[in-house]
Amino acid sequence: MPTQQKIDRVQDIKDRLERSSIAMTASYSGITVNEMIELRRAMRAGGIDFTIVKNTLLNLAATEANKPQIKEIINGPTAVAIAYDDPAAAAKTLSDFVRDGGTSLAILGAVMGDGAPMAAGDVTKLASLPAKPVLLAMLLGQMQAPLARLATVMNGPIQALDNLLQARVRQLEEAGPAPAAEPEAAPEPEAIADPEASAEEPEATAEEAPAEEEPAAEAEETPEEPEAEAEADPPAEETADEEAAE
Repeated sequence: MPTQQKIDRVQDIKDRLERSSIAMTASYSGITVNEMIELRRAMRAGGIDFTIVKNTLLNLAATEANKPQIKEIINGPTAVAIAYDDPAAAAKTLSDFVRDGGTSLAILGAVMGDGAPMAAGDVTKLASLPAKPVLLAMLLGQMQAPLARLATVMNGPIQALDNLLQARVRQLEEAGPAPAAEPEAAPEPEAIADPEASAEEPEATAEEAPAEEEPAAEAEETPEEPEAEAEADPPAEETADEEAAE
């Protein structure tokens, strides 16, 4: 007949297993009391509940927690280490203590989540994995790598065009500004087509006309010479008076 203490113990282990991310079992035979105290202190620092429980009670707790596979990693005097966060970090904590603690503690196996039982070697491999943040960063990098390569391939032609344009701009800057094109000479307007020139031509003709008529003026002045000669001769009356006086 199970006692209330055993019932409470099974319920406590069951609750822990349901909340666990990994449950590891280890053989603790040959460990002294002081070594067990040091072991529990190290596990507690790593966020692990390390407890010693009878195999029958652990089997009942595993069955009630719907993790019957834990029964496969129970052998002899068994302690159970239950972690709730990063399984790799918990496995590393337990593996480091087994390696460096100088005790007879030995890992029997583990159950991660609702997965299949893991052997002791698998737990050691799990302990060698990077921490959870590092794993997430690595996974994200693996997911982004194809996208980055695709972006590089798609940006290749655009980058090449940009480089070509930049090279052309530098070439134009080094060559300096292009010389300005000389304007084409406008055709000279014809003299007849210019109304101002046409209007000025009669004036010029009028101005030149007197120069051409100068000989006529001289011709008019020439008949006046006999008048000068006539003026030189004494008038007829004066001649008659002179003759009468004689």
